[in-house]
Amino acid sequence: MPATKSKGSMPSSRGSSSRVWLYSLLLTVQYGAQPLTTKRCISREVIVTSSVLACEMAKVVFAIILTAREGGLRRLFKEWTLVGSLTASGLPAAIYALQNSLLQISYRNLDSLTFSMLNQTKLFFTALFTYIILGHKQSIQQIGALFLLIMAAVLLSVGEGSSKGSSNSDPDLVLFYGIVPVMVASILSGLASSLCQWASQVKKHSSYLMTVEMSIVGSLCLLASTYKSPDGEAIRQHGFFYGWTPLTLIPVISNALGGILVGLVTSHAGGVRKGFVIVSALLVTALLQFIFDGKPPSLYCLLALPLVITSISIYQKYPYQAKKKVS
Repeated sequence: MPATKSKGSMPSSRGSSSRVWLYSLLLTVQYGAQPLTTKRCISREVIVTSSVLACEMAKVVFAIILTAREGGLRRLFKEWTLVGSLTASGLPAAIYALQNSLLQISYRNLDSLTFSMLNQTKLFFTALFTYIILGHKQSIQQIGALFLLIMAAVLLSVGEGSSKGSSNSDPDLVLFYGIVPVMVASILSGLASSLCQWASQVKKHSSYLMTVEMSIVGSLCLLASTYKSPDGEAIRQHGFFYGWTPLTLIPVISNALGGILVGLVTSHAGGVRKGFVIVSALLVTALLQFIFDGKPPSLYCLLALPLVITSISIYQKYPYQAKKKVS
């Protein structure tokens, strides 16, 4: 009987492993290509808030379709409550909405590889807020890896702030509209990720339900901000789709699918596989930038890239292990 049971379970195990590899591959390509597709497909005339709102609505549609496809839509409607939704998803959603707006600004003022590597500092802030909120400790190797990551971020900041080879000729523009927004977005990402982890452990929300709730709450926060923001004034004056072309849909839909894939990779494979995806995405970004922009990475990027890869690899390989108490 044990042999028969083992054989019978192999196809299911292989199928699950195949799905994990597929999700990981798709997320690697999406994550690595997103900065490049955004710069090429979204013109500077496009209002940032409009693209973020469109992305959030696309996430809702995709999440509902996938939930219905798995047959869990009716069950989620029965179990859903407004108080539970706001408790689990309200604050993270508002934080992510602000983070997405900052990332959209940064996309336009940094080269793709620099943006991707600076964006990795969110791992440090995720670890920090996870410890503060959930009490999860880090191993000595992980702490060292996080310091390597910060060193890479500082190296890139100094290089991009002073290098004439940057995508913008004005160093102040690169610093205040490229580096600062992505660093603030990384801090917010770490905070929101920790809050989501807390919500999933306490509220036991599914990945798709969290996506729907956070996208709706985040969209409402963005809509509320349009009453006073420059983007809101621009939307009222020029219209929601001002500056849009058919190509604008490519990064919007791609980013929405990426949000779905992040949840799937994390739930099916955990943080280790997600770490490998992030490292692979950096390489995809570098490759695509060389192919489509026709220029190799800058010296600062070449110096920082191995630091980023090494730090993320060490962080994933040496997790914290609690010492066993001797009785």
